[in-house]
Amino acid sequence: MMDDRKASILRAVVQSYIATGQPVGSKHVAETSGIHASPATIRNEMAALEAEGYLRQPHTSAGRVPTDRGYRFFVNSLGEPGVLDAEKANQVRAFFATAHGALEQMLHDTSHLLSNLTNYAAVVIGPPHEAATIRSVQLVSLSPRVVLVVAVLSNGVVEKRTIELDRELPEDDVAKASGHLAAHARGAVLSQWPPPPSMGSETLDELVRKAHEALSTDADDPVFVGGASRMAAAFDAVETVRQVLRTLEQQYVVVTLLRDILDRGLSVAIGTELGVEPLAACSVVVAPYQVEGEVAGTIGVLGPTRMNYPEALAAVELVSRRLGRHLSEG
Repeated sequence: MMDDRKASILRAVVQSYIATGQPVGSKHVAETSGIHASPATIRNEMAALEAEGYLRQPHTSAGRVPTDRGYRFFVNSLGEPGVLDAEKANQVRAFFATAHGALEQMLHDTSHLLSNLTNYAAVVIGPPHEAATIRSVQLVSLSPRVVLVVAVLSNGVVEKRTIELDRELPEDDVAKASGHLAAHARGAVLSQWPPPPSMGSETLDELVRKAHEALSTDADDPVFVGGASRMAAAFDAVETVRQVLRTLEQQYVVVTLLRDILDRGLSVAIGTELGVEPLAACSVVVAPYQVEGEVAGTIGVLGPTRMNYPEALAAVELVSRRLGRHLSEG
C-alpha cells in the first residue's frame, strides 16, 4: 500500500506531465500541488517512487516522468469516469440530435466525433454480423450478366455483393429470383442461413445459389478509425508515429486489441499492457455500446501514454451511452 503523501506526489507528477509533457521536479510539485512538504522531502519521496517503479528520470538532473505503472496507479485512483465539460457535452448532444442515415455512415461519423473530443485517434467497431438476422434481401440487375445483392441486417448493417452470371438474364427473371430469395431469407440468422429451395429453373437456381453464397461468406466486423492523423502531433518520434499508423491500418489487430482489453475487465490499457509492441508508447480507453440491452460493438480512443485519462474516459463513456441509445431508438 502506498501512503497518502506518496500517492499525492505521484498524482501531481502525472497530472503535470500530462499537461506539459515536461519532466517534473520536486520544486514544481511543492509550489503547485498543495502538498505540505518541503522540496527536499518531496524529492526524497520521488526518489522512493522511482525505486518502486512508478517514476523514472529521463536523464541526470532532470525531473521525473511517470512509468506505465505510475499511470496505472493514477488511472486506478480516478474511480468513476469524470464528466465532460459543458461545451463538449453539448457537441455530443448536437451530434446525436441530428445524426441519421445508414449505420456505416453513423459509425464513421461517430469515430470522428470522438477524435474531435479527445484529440486522439478514435476507433468504432460495428456490430458483428454472425448473429445478425436478415431483414430483407433484394437482387438488382446492373447488366445482363451482373447482379447486385443487397441485404439489410437486424443490426442495421447493409451488406452489398456483386455477382457475375455465366449467362445473360433478363430483369424479369432477376426480379423473380429476388422475390424467392427474400421470402426464404427474412428472419434467418446470417451465419446459419440454409440455401433456399429450388425454383425449378436451372438459370434462376444458379442466381439464387450465387447470391446465397455471396451473403454467407464471412465478413469482417466493420471498423471505423477517425483522427489517425492526430497521432503525428501526439508523439515526438517519427518512427513511433509510423508504427502506430501502420497498426491502425490492420483491422483484425484493432478488433482483437479492443476485445482483449474488455475481456480482461479493463476500460484502460497502458503501454506494455496492450501486448502489441508497436503500441508500447500508447494507451487505449475503451467501452462497449449496447443496443436494446445487448452489447453491439465497441468504441475507444488511442493516444500516447501521456493522454488526458479523465477526459478520455468521460468522452468514451458519454459517446458509448449516447450511441447505444440512438441506435436502440432506431
